[in-house]
Amino acid sequence: MLRSTLITACLFSTSVCFAADATPKFKPQTIDDTVEIGYGTAIGDVNGDGKPDILLADKKEFVWYENPSWQRHVIAENLTERDNVCIAARDIDGDGKVEIAVGGEWNPGDTLSSGAVFYLVPPADRSQLWEPVKLPNQPVVHRMRWVKLDDQKFALVVSPLHGKGNKRGEGAGVKLIAYEKPDNPRDEWQQTVIEDTMHVTHNLDPAQWIPSTPAEEILYAGREGAMLLAYQNGKWSTQKFPLIEGSGEIRMGQLAPENQFIATIEPLHGDRLVLYQSTASNKGIDQRQVLDDNIKAGHAVATADLFGDSQQEIVAGWRTPNKDQKVGVKLYWATDASGKTWESAWIDDNGMACEDLRLGDLNGDGKIDIVAAGRNSHNLKIYWNQSK
Repeated sequence: MLRSTLITACLFSTSVCFAADATPKFKPQTIDDTVEIGYGTAIGDVNGDGKPDILLADKKEFVWYENPSWQRHVIAENLTERDNVCIAARDIDGDGKVEIAVGGEWNPGDTLSSGAVFYLVPPADRSQLWEPVKLPNQPVVHRMRWVKLDDQKFALVVSPLHGKGNKRGEGAGVKLIAYEKPDNPRDEWQQTVIEDTMHVTHNLDPAQWIPSTPAEEILYAGREGAMLLAYQNGKWSTQKFPLIEGSGEIRMGQLAPENQFIATIEPLHGDRLVLYQSTASNKGIDQRQVLDDNIKAGHAVATADLFGDSQQEIVAGWRTPNKDQKVGVKLYWATDASGKTWESAWIDDNGMACEDLRLGDLNGDGKIDIVAAGRNSHNLKIYWNQSK
């Protein structure tokens, strides 16, 4: 789709539209209005029917919503005394169904004994309760993702918020740990400390930053900055991004196959959406551009090709009213091939206090849809991509 620099946006009661050569349109559907907090979301095929389902880590329950009816099923509940906090879901064995791990016992004030990590063993009927298998953990478990190490190997990578025993972000470094699943998940899982130099971290993202390798890299963000973690020949290496300031959310995107970018929310729980790019002669990051400085408590960012033109866009969400007393989700897109100029428009104007969001094609029409969970808005929504 050719893009015009004179793209305008209009907000109706049921959709957001962009007047361009073709008109992208997103129609919201609330699939749950009883969400307590909505700490984390995931998209994946839970029951093996070929349709991607939606998964949610809520305050005391981990649940999945079955595509296409969006019937709600409880995976596990009351695993810990304190809140749940994160979920990771991905098909790591090629059987067409996701494996699920979760984190709980959320207490950011306790850097000694809080936190919990579980692998969930599915029953024959995956709509029933799953069996939790508790794994060893660092305190203050906060985020987790399944990361591809090679064509046949995945690891569950778990990031705490603080280092063990830290006070006010000072002390021991945060141990980012990779867990390798044994054939019998009840057996001991091999653990590897990937990185331990940052003291307050917030999120990570598996990314194909180095396309020549089968392994995914990890973009890793925290109060002290961001880095790229790469796995090769059984070992992890670290590349720091000196230009990237302290950040809470981080994702990779691309404007073209050889024009990668990084999108962050800065600082941690911050008020700015920031774009980082590199020049052709520099494989690192050497260009910084603030795309939006009117968000507050930014807590979610994602990238994908939502317009179907092989150029990825950015979706960001925040959970606290901004300067205009609004929360919500916005879409940002480049209006030139180099990514020097960007436009934005609301996907949800003040109806989603966004705690987390995910992107994926939920109905098989080839268009990327948006899923968001709201903390103070207590909702879970799909924004259906109805682009022509």
